[in-house]
Amino acid sequence: MKISIGADHAGFALKESLRRKLVADGHEVVDVGTFSEDSTDYPDIARKVADQVTSGRSERGVLVCLSGVGMSIAANKVDGIRAGLGFNLEEVRLTRAHNDVNVLALGAKYTDPALAAQMVDVFLATGFEGGRHARRLAKVAELERSPGEHVTLEGESE
Repeated sequence: MKISIGADHAGFALKESLRRKLVADGHEVVDVGTFSEDSTDYPDIARKVADQVTSGRSERGVLVCLSGVGMSIAANKVDGIRAGLGFNLEEVRLTRAHNDVNVLALGAKYTDPALAAQMVDVFLATGFEGGRHARRLAKVAELERSPGEHVTLEGESE
């Protein structure tokens, strides 16, 4: 699988560990940076990974910052990205199976490298279940197409 990976300075060491693991596992890895622990802005890196995924140049993306939150927020601003923050293996499995997450965000401060490697494995191995989840993702996509418009949800009256 072709995977785009990126991190800011706080996530650099974990990104490097994951990059080496992915290459060793036989994946093609597009490393968009950062390439040192020098200060960098996470939205710039999130955009690069998101662009790789939405263009189809990469099948999935992995982002790392201090908490993972900044990367997930920034990546989710890009139309077509569904970034999820990874905390544990089951949560990562569910974000793929139910939400078809295409970018995994990890927090270097809170994620042990061994657990991060396992979460990436689950992220890459888990498929999307479709069905009722596809209907819900279609509603999410509609939110992207019509920002600011009120969408009436099931069971809600206007």
